[in-house]
Amino acid sequence: MDEARELLGTGPVYLTFDVDGLDPSVAPGTGTPEIAGLTSIQGVEIIRGCRGLDLVGADVVEVAPQYDTSGNTALLGANLAYEQLCVMPGVEVPSPSTGDRRSHRSPRSHPATDG
Repeated sequence: MDEARELLGTGPVYLTFDVDGLDPSVAPGTGTPEIAGLTSIQGVEIIRGCRGLDLVGADVVEVAPQYDTSGNTALLGANLAYEQLCVMPGVEVPSPSTGDRRSHRSPRSHPATDG
């Protein structure tokens, strides 16, 4: 993530997460499964690694529930979208160890969250 953050700099960032990159053992419901793909925790860690970037939007793509009768891919996709919301500028997230809330501001002004 350090290299990715360096390449992104301080400009606005749109984060898209393609479920095709996850291993089919955790996300079989996608159009193009990637054998030896990422685990679910690796996907979450990538998104959490974006905290502090000037995120202006995000999405999760390639979830195809019709290919996964268990519903696991849809559930994982929803959780990844939630994780994306949690790393948006101005969002407070409780610390796992202390419960204290922490937030971050982007370098740009966000009228909806600045105040």
